[in-house]
Amino acid sequence: MARYTGPVEKIERRLGVSLAMKGERRLAGKSALDKRPYAPGQHGQRRGKISEYGLQLREKQKAKFMYGVSEKQFRSLFNEAARKDGNTGSILIQFLEQRLDNVVYRMGFATTRRFARQLVTHGHILVNGKRVDVPSYRVLPGAKIEVVEKSKNNPQIVRAVELTNQTGIVEWVDVEKDKKYGIFTRKPEREEVVIPVEERFIVELYSK
Repeated sequence: MARYTGPVEKIERRLGVSLAMKGERRLAGKSALDKRPYAPGQHGQRRGKISEYGLQLREKQKAKFMYGVSEKQFRSLFNEAARKDGNTGSILIQFLEQRLDNVVYRMGFATTRRFARQLVTHGHILVNGKRVDVPSYRVLPGAKIEVVEKSKNNPQIVRAVELTNQTGIVEWVDVEKDKKYGIFTRKPEREEVVIPVEERFIVELYSK
């Protein structure tokens, strides 16, 4: 299955949770989920009891759509996490958080991960002084992430940075807002990553 590129608010309504996919619109309380907190379609308001498999699948879908990864990428990350010592689910979330597009989003240079992905693929981001255009690139602790000089006054980037005064910035990055760069200081602990995903269900799904 390829990475999803369709209407994101429909996905949020179907899964019944905000996946931070609409940026400023979400912050203003204008997202479709806020207005219609039920699944889309004629029978959207009739939520039936969900099976154990349905719970497992839903949590995987949440994570995939939130971080913008394909099924193949997601399975590959899970397999790598499973080979590591430690909690597989927590390591999986760590890997997702280390994606370059996610780090750009976490540093406040984009209001959504989807926009962060565009910034990366269009060559607006430097990693340790070198242009990297691969959204899945894994950022290591100590790496410097910077918006290229010609893009630092991009209105969308400037607005995204302004909004961090309202939303805040996560603890595992150190950002110089005025200079549009930041340091990925460390890998986050699972309890620090506030996302509506219960990764234990994902582990159960893939462990069958």
